[in-house]
Amino acid sequence: MREEEISVSSEEGMSVSGEEEMPVSSEHENPAFRSGFVTIAGRPNVGKSTLMNHFIGQKVAITSNKPQTTRNRIMSVYTESGRGQIVFVDTPGIIQARNKLGEYMVRVTKSAIRDVDLILWLIEPDEEPGAGDKRIAEQLKKADIPVVLVINKIDMKPKETLLPVIDHHKDLMDFAEIVPVSAREGDGLDELLDVVFSYLPYGPMYFDEDTVTDQPERALVAEFIREKALHALSQEVPHGIAVSVDQMKKRKKKRLYDIDATIICEKESHKGIIIGKGGQMLKKIGTNARFEIERMLDSKVNLSLFVRVKKDWRDSDYLVANFGYRDEDEGGM
Repeated sequence: MREEEISVSSEEGMSVSGEEEMPVSSEHENPAFRSGFVTIAGRPNVGKSTLMNHFIGQKVAITSNKPQTTRNRIMSVYTESGRGQIVFVDTPGIIQARNKLGEYMVRVTKSAIRDVDLILWLIEPDEEPGAGDKRIAEQLKKADIPVVLVINKIDMKPKETLLPVIDHHKDLMDFAEIVPVSAREGDGLDELLDVVFSYLPYGPMYFDEDTVTDQPERALVAEFIREKALHALSQEVPHGIAVSVDQMKKRKKKRLYDIDATIICEKESHKGIIIGKGGQMLKKIGTNARFEIERMLDSKVNLSLFVRVKKDWRDSDYLVANFGYRDEDEGGM
């Protein structure tokens, strides 16, 4: 089967540097230094990745208005000199699995709510909790870890509507705190940081101060491409795509990367949608992704995109793992 290719060359680079390796530092000398691990949980599409990106100050997790945008566990590190270090763990959201990929996402989420110091449960300001919220509450009760209820997207609702939301949710479980925020606008995030630090133990700095994520550059490149595909494509297609980075090479003596990546879909009809008329859709995805990749690498990028069909790949254990969705004991991305 012939693959379709679109190449997108760099015109002008932008910069936010990122590190591929994350060395663990020795214990911090400040006895008042707090550190720990915090899981961000909740239904899909409630703003978990947006919250994490805002805390870190740069994009380490992709965002879109499509459910199940996050598929892997993503760790990001917030360090405040003299105060402490928070290792945030973003999760795919607590879902009902419908295929092998969904089963993997459920395992990732369940493992992320074990062995952490605090859980932030993000909800939207809906007045009454639904069946999905009740399932999440049951899962979090089993963890026996302090849970802070974070009511996100308060910029989208009048303030007087928050009290009924709190009243309806507080009966689900005993919350350590309830904090209303807007991850998009930054409202309430300083107060949320104060709450998080207050529940962390005194301890060492787990990561160097300049570390922002545990994700290697190749994984971030794949995610940026998938994000732009999510933004550009129709509702049906995004759930069935994955991205594989086939080659990523830096040219000697040049600030230039050559990257080849493949967008995998499940149907021939989806392949046509992704490519678009005259290759315009694929070019749009590549151009938008290249902008994000250049910011991360602080380098110009030549990006070549291919499209390949792998029928029902989400129902294959082998293909799910092959495209980077592996349990930690299998090697990760």
